[in-house]
Amino acid sequence: MTDDEQLARIFKVLGVPTRVKILRLLKGGALCVGALAANLDVTQGAVSQHLRILRDAGLVIPERRGYFIHYRLNEETLATWREATGGLLESGTASSACHGNAKGCQKETKECASKEKAARNRNT
Repeated sequence: MTDDEQLARIFKVLGVPTRVKILRLLKGGALCVGALAANLDVTQGAVSQHLRILRDAGLVIPERRGYFIHYRLNEETLATWREATGGLLESGTASSACHGNAKGCQKETKECASKEKAARNRNT
């Protein structure tokens, strides 16, 4: 899976507000489906479906406690996802001007350099 595909998967999983709320609740510790449903004011079936997606993505880990299954956050996956998304969301230092050698750039490097110089002069 490429980095872009991984990022798309991350955002798809986190693109549902209920799943984000589940993750926030689990930051406080492991909870069972019933407790999550009560906190979210949704059915246990709905919570189970969201947990299945979070489990398949590796974000939560089920643990059997007697008759109940409690879910906790998978800290390793969270760290990996934090790192992956952080790289995308950090502001870059690249100029928005044409760089001549950028893929798809049709301008000559000399022309780009003169445009960049003119832009710098306007800003000073």
